[in-house]
Amino acid sequence: MTLFGTIRAPRELVFGSGQRAALGSIAAKLGRRALVITDERLMADAQFEQMTNQLKAAGLEVKIDPSTLPDVPVDSAVRSAEAARAFGPDLVIGVGGGSCLDMAKCVAILLSHGGKPQDYYGEYMVPGPVLPLIAIPTTAGTGSEVTPVAVLSDPDRSLKVGISSPHIIPTVSICDPELTLTCPPGLTAIAGADALTHAIEALTSIRRKPVAGIAQERVFVGKNALSDHFALQAITLLWEGLEVTYTDGSDIAAREKVMMGAMLAGMAFGVAGTAAAHAIQYPVGALTHTAHGSGVACLMPYVMQWNAPEISGELEQMAPLIGLNNGSEVISATASLFERIGIPKTLDILGLAENKLDWVAEQSCGITRLIQNNPRPLDLRDMRRLLGAAFSGDRAALQ
Repeated sequence: MTLFGTIRAPRELVFGSGQRAALGSIAAKLGRRALVITDERLMADAQFEQMTNQLKAAGLEVKIDPSTLPDVPVDSAVRSAEAARAFGPDLVIGVGGGSCLDMAKCVAILLSHGGKPQDYYGEYMVPGPVLPLIAIPTTAGTGSEVTPVAVLSDPDRSLKVGISSPHIIPTVSICDPELTLTCPPGLTAIAGADALTHAIEALTSIRRKPVAGIAQERVFVGKNALSDHFALQAITLLWEGLEVTYTDGSDIAAREKVMMGAMLAGMAFGVAGTAAAHAIQYPVGALTHTAHGSGVACLMPYVMQWNAPEISGELEQMAPLIGLNNGSEVISATASLFERIGIPKTLDILGLAENKLDWVAEQSCGITRLIQNNPRPLDLRDMRRLLGAAFSGDRAALQ
């Protein structure tokens, strides 16, 4: 095997409890007029007020936009950018969960290049650099603070859509685990399960031939030596911390592990990409209106079982990191962890109607970027079989 690796990351990444206090000095080096994007709940939070006061104390003019909505409807991003133009920001700061960070990315694109979000759907469609962007996550899950991705919802499309470009990787990310201490158990579990799924799918995605220029042709190149490094460390940290934070949200050491794990998982899938679990979740989520993290985690053990003939080496790599003797135990252990933190065991429990399985199979197979990133091929018949097993809870049917 030729040793090949590629990674993309923020220009500066600051991690640690209390590091949000560095925001003022960091922002002052990037701009003088800061557009701070968040949501209405966070705008009323005392920690958020402290951060905006830091910006003002550092001499920045500040405009707060609390208009972020779940799943970032495209029209909301357009309205936000239009409302910000008169202010003339030279710096965008996203504070909040994945939707807030994705909203900040999209607004930075529109302020820099004009047009509408639809102009930038897909890979490498952003034509150049955007305004300097600072990401401050308050949940540990999506990894948006380090990824080249912004996910939006478009009423003209049945599924969520993505903008993927290295230009929207934040300039600086400040990851402060103390900001996650108030996350309730359910949100902690869903976000953390999403992160673990990112890490597993990055580790087990397809390995492509490393032809020269592959990272310039594709945002997501498949697994490689560097993405594997980050994915394995993410799995270790998330396995150690996720269940602890679910049962005791005040455990700051566990919160630190989960947040760093989520960030490293973002580094891994930001170049390796995700695969079938994410492809299936998009139509499942559209029908069930359930949280993205719940859907991908529900699906992950079944996708791992389908992929097992092709990922035995990766399962063996995972085993000692999560306290197991051999790779054959990993899939069951993953399913058990997700069950213990409240992730639905089946698509039936998640709320998917059985008569929608054929439609979900068709839609999932149509998300070719993700299906082609899966290590074991999935045609429509195979997809329907996988979905049937995930609906009934019968992983043995995939062996």
